[in-house]
Amino acid sequence: MLPAAHLHDDTGVIRFWVLTESGQQVGATISKSTLHYAFGADLSGSDALATYTANHVVIDAAVRRRVAAGSIEPVMLRERDVPVPARR
Repeated sequence: MLPAAHLHDDTGVIRFWVLTESGQQVGATISKSTLHYAFGADLSGSDALATYTANHVVIDAAVRRRVAAGSIEPVMLRERDVPVPARR
């Protein structure tokens, strides 16, 4: 079982863990600003954890891609790592 994702107030990131295809548990982070620009979250971070939860499949896949490309733990996701959904 992976630890629960949580907002780390001091750094302004969501800390979370992903299970890779090989079964490795990898720690990762995504900032409130990345959640804002990629998924439309409030920049204050008030909905950061809810935004991560709603988009965790896309975010976790980005971590797996970074690990497959050679990134080591902790993986720090940036805007370029997550596809920006089309906005209407």
